[in-house]
Amino acid sequence: MLEGRLRDLLWGLCLAGIIALLAVPATREGLVSLTNAHPFLLGFGKFAILATMGELLSIRILSGGWKKPKGMLAKAVVWGLIGMIIVLVFAIYSRGVAGAVAAGLLRVGRGTPAKLLTAFLISLSMNLSFAPVFMAAHRLSDTYIDLRVEGKRPNLDELLLPIDWKGFFRIVLLVTIPAFWVPAHTVTFLLPPDFRVLAAALLSLALGVILAFARRHSPRLHVEEKQRR
Repeated sequence: MLEGRLRDLLWGLCLAGIIALLAVPATREGLVSLTNAHPFLLGFGKFAILATMGELLSIRILSGGWKKPKGMLAKAVVWGLIGMIIVLVFAIYSRGVAGAVAAGLLRVGRGTPAKLLTAFLISLSMNLSFAPVFMAAHRLSDTYIDLRVEGKRPNLDELLLPIDWKGFFRIVLLVTIPAFWVPAHTVTFLLPPDFRVLAAALLSLALGVILAFARRHSPRLHVEEKQRR
């Protein structure tokens, strides 16, 4: 019990340290400067750290204890690569929507409502096109790592079969994208560009917690998750 409390404290201190970096003007400005100078490197680091913290916390919620997920280092690297992709994708979609507005293909009006509508259109276009493919690919990479940790070398069929694609479609595509990611990324695109990737990494942490609570109140999903871990 004491060891669990200490790990709770350590996780909380890590999150508090990250928040402190953003709260203190000097460190916040330093982080912004580093992000501008090395966007891909910082994108890698933000996602590798924060998304892995989210995975650890979701396991803590589901199992009642701190457990290292299968292939944690490999999954952290995958999260880091996702962070680098997000840096590029955010730029592509935000500038793409801005270009469509400038060309008169989209009309957003003026003032504050225009900023809100523009952020919503960026989020909507990204989550309806890029997000489903990205989420499916991430599901495949996680499954591949899990199977490799078990000593298997899966072919494509062995990689596809363990995944609950019906649940992926019903929960991820039809629920989490419209109910969580579209509004959450709308807020993200209202932020200054320097903070958007960090906000996206924090959102991945938050979603992990939300899904963990959802699984905790579903006995079947809870059992499956404990077995998979």
